[in-house]
Amino acid sequence: MERIEELRKNIDEIDKKMAALFEERMKVSYGIGMYKKANGIPVKDVEREKKVIKNNSKYIKDPSIRGYYEEFITDIMHISKVYQQKQMGDIRISYSGIEGSFASIACSKIMPMAQRISYGSFADAYDAVVKNECDMAVLPIENSFAGEVGQVTDLIFGGDLVITGIYELPISHCLLGPENSTRDSIKTVISHPQAISQCNKFIERNHLRTIPYENTAIAAKEVADRNDITMGAIASISTAKLYGLKILEYDINDSKDNITRFAVLKKYNGEPADPKDNTFILMFTVKNAAGTLARAISVMGEHGFSMRVIRSRPLKKKNWQYFFYAEVEGKISSKSAEAMIADLKKECEFIKIIGTFNPGVKL
Repeated sequence: MERIEELRKNIDEIDKKMAALFEERMKVSYGIGMYKKANGIPVKDVEREKKVIKNNSKYIKDPSIRGYYEEFITDIMHISKVYQQKQMGDIRISYSGIEGSFASIACSKIMPMAQRISYGSFADAYDAVVKNECDMAVLPIENSFAGEVGQVTDLIFGGDLVITGIYELPISHCLLGPENSTRDSIKTVISHPQAISQCNKFIERNHLRTIPYENTAIAAKEVADRNDITMGAIASISTAKLYGLKILEYDINDSKDNITRFAVLKKYNGEPADPKDNTFILMFTVKNAAGTLARAISVMGEHGFSMRVIRSRPLKKKNWQYFFYAEVEGKISSKSAEAMIADLKKECEFIKIIGTFNPGVKL
């Protein structure tokens, strides 16, 4: 009996130390949560969690209990994520569309606990942050099938908000109809123009008439409200559940690798870029002289930087002149980037650093 009491006393002493360390860990977790909150970074970071488990498991010398420790640290990280998510409950995120739209889905995955505020257009969602109605905006910038979202690129070029992250959302379109409809009864489909273009082969194969709507979720709501068995919507599975529609066909998009990239935009708060971000975004215009664009691109290469993406957009106030959007691999905080920007200014009339991010992060 004395032996077990001694062991229990040892456990109590260990638990006391662990409680103090747990409290210390949660305070650090709070700081990480506040940083994520300020910079629009998702709470969940799968790669980081895998690395923590792998690295920390090395500290366990007894291999017979290593698996138990991995469960233990996984539970602690889950608790930390819940704690961080609660801190984000007072964040207001603007997006274009209504509940059930892909933008709404992206918001819910980036910051599950944040308050999502719906706006009628990209410009309204962007301006909501400018006017301090919301803390950040989540807007689509590119689809792997339909290309860039030019309206959003123009807003970013003309405004002052910066990008703090870009996240990839796999898109799966479905044919939705009223409860008493069938695939054969549908003669007309309504959806956002990009969704329609992404499902063009299915539409042509089934001889469907199309009507463009401003948003996939709005189209789904319209189909639910009309309850017409000849009208269907192209939208997501979650939208079907939200508006009580029947899924008549799954995955109707032409490309099964259909991905939309969403950017998180917020006001610049003076904080340095996240050290993990290894890509930065530039927008620039070149001087009106022969070869300036080629020289600008060469400058980036000469300083050891390569572009993942470069696109042009027409300047709204100058006919036949363009600005360029470029995603450049590398650290914006490096000396090389500083030297590159200095040389780039010699070839450019205007340069703006839009933000930094980690490419390829899927939601």
